[in-house]
Amino acid sequence: MKNIESKLIDELYDKLNATTQKRLDKVIEKFVETKEKGGKVAVVMGSGPNIHEGVTTLISELIKHSIIDAVITSSAVIAHEMAGGLDKVKRVNGIELGFNQNILPRGQVFEITIMDDYTLEMIKKEMVIDEDLIKKGLKLPGNIIIKAAGNMGYPMGLRSEKLAQEIEIYSKIYGLPFEYIAGLGSDEHTMIGQGTLKGIPVIVSTPQLVGGGMVGMSIADSIPVKKRSKIIAEVLDESDMIIESALALSQEIHDGPFETYTGHGIWSAWTGLYTYSLKEKTLVRIDLDPNLEKAWESEKSASKVQEAIDKGLPKTKQLEVPFRMEMSGFARLEDSLPIVGDIGVIWPIIAQRVANKLDINLDFISFPQETEQGKEMREWIVKNVKTLDRNIMINKLHSIKSGEFK
Repeated sequence: MKNIESKLIDELYDKLNATTQKRLDKVIEKFVETKEKGGKVAVVMGSGPNIHEGVTTLISELIKHSIIDAVITSSAVIAHEMAGGLDKVKRVNGIELGFNQNILPRGQVFEITIMDDYTLEMIKKEMVIDEDLIKKGLKLPGNIIIKAAGNMGYPMGLRSEKLAQEIEIYSKIYGLPFEYIAGLGSDEHTMIGQGTLKGIPVIVSTPQLVGGGMVGMSIADSIPVKKRSKIIAEVLDESDMIIESALALSQEIHDGPFETYTGHGIWSAWTGLYTYSLKEKTLVRIDLDPNLEKAWESEKSASKVQEAIDKGLPKTKQLEVPFRMEMSGFARLEDSLPIVGDIGVIWPIIAQRVANKLDINLDFISFPQETEQGKEMREWIVKNVKTLDRNIMINKLHSIKSGEFK
């Protein structure tokens, strides 16, 4: 099986252009060098594509083997992982189920989560379930698809929203991040589940706090923003290499309140608060936006980003590209590397080749979702990555003593 996977990974690599291959080789080399020296690697990721391509499941595998040391992510990812990562839903006409069209999304679609009996019985102990609605929905014509778990599916999405409000209360009582407490009962193949098992931070970034409906709002309210910002700063401070994966709104990295090299940390330092610097850190960004490459090339070849900043000029006009804020700090860092490509292709190459060089055997590897291996992977996640078990979470939470955690 390992030889088959290696061959498939090689095929993915061979299809990349020469520039991307060269960048990937450098990233893998730097990754291995960092780990062999005892350094730390953090991943900063967005939501949708990372879930659908199996990247979050892959990252949990890399956490298990101590290849990844911290994760900064979005509240939407936490919501999906609480429900198992990916699940199957049946999409039917909500009007035919008796719903008012004013509460239904575009197309009047309503989704029914397809669950095994064990999961349904577990949720029935927590909340009232309209089983007649589920049975009626499953009999209606409609499509069955795999999508990010929970979300709009009934009852899994509603269950996550209700559970989130409960976890928020526990978070305030224990003084622990929502993500940690949710991880206590989450599947080991999720980042929050594996992060809690390994005792490493999996934390939501400040600009990504409101995804996932009530889950996001409960995460946002669970600990103060200033405390969250400091946790994020500490993660980045301790990391020698930072990999951004399909991420937008990463100002807390390049323009954060405690960062002094590219950001606004000068005033925190001035007033005696904790600060850190991105200077000499390796920053990799995997992104499909070709403007990332243009901004990076403009800075490396002619210092155009820095020049625009020094002159107080708008960077969009200076570089003649649609400019996203996070491109500025990224491009100006001396050891930054852009990889313009599909995370579904790039991540399995990085994971497998880094693991091989570190003599580590991975039990899970992701593949692009449009490939046959990717389709099998998605089915595997649906079947094997389970929803958060509230009873396990509560039992583990009760064993935590005051002062046991920093």
